[in-house]
Amino acid sequence: MRAERDVQLRKLKTVRGQIEGLIKMVEEDRYCLDISNQLMASISILKNINKDVLTVHLKGCVKESYGKSEEEIEEKIEEINSIINKLSK
Repeated sequence: MRAERDVQLRKLKTVRGQIEGLIKMVEEDRYCLDISNQLMASISILKNINKDVLTVHLKGCVKESYGKSEEEIEEKIEEINSIINKLSK
């Protein structure tokens, strides 16, 4: 996670700003579809962050814990990444 820390923090701060904006929108009784669009944007960024965090985990922590060949490990990582990508849509 160390290498991706700045990228993930930037994305999380973006979501924080969106959440603060959402709170203000609700307090101001803004148009429901505008609120919904902002919610979907926040959810999308959070899903993207989760995918990135899981990928870093797989390529770091999980990879280091297995005693298999490099090729076998990479194949398994790509399989799991494929699943993560499907879940993130």
